[in-house]
Amino acid sequence: MQLIQDLESTRDETLRYFNLGESDLGRTYAPGKWSVRYILHHLTDSETVLYDRIRRVLSEPRQVIWWYDENAWSKALSYSERPLGLSRGIYESVRAAMIFYAGLHYEKNGHLEFVHSVTGVRTLKDEFEKTASHNEHHLTQIRRALSSTEG
Repeated sequence: MQLIQDLESTRDETLRYFNLGESDLGRTYAPGKWSVRYILHHLTDSETVLYDRIRRVLSEPRQVIWWYDENAWSKALSYSERPLGLSRGIYESVRAAMIFYAGLHYEKNGHLEFVHSVTGVRTLKDEFEKTASHNEHHLTQIRRALSSTEG
């Protein structure tokens, strides 16, 4: 299934970036944007949010699920101080569970709906696909940061 392949490939590339050196982790893809380190922490937290949504939709379809403020999370959850190894373990574990549930439910229960507090009605399939596309979006930023000569 293409979704599983996308989840695995984005996982594999993301996990490699957790092993970067300090100078590369501090690089940004544009002035004033998050560093690679912050993007990795954000990917971890987003993964947990998306995983929570998916479990909620599977367990209690049609509920309202609230948006989260990623900038508030980055400050309150101390991205500048949080150990990258901690985030790596969370990301890897949650992605493994996400892949497991995608294999079980993407096609069989992908029609299940929930109401996102900002974007409206979404489906389980939408949320699984968002997991992979969101990860790919941020991988593009990391690649750009690492290829930039400005740092």
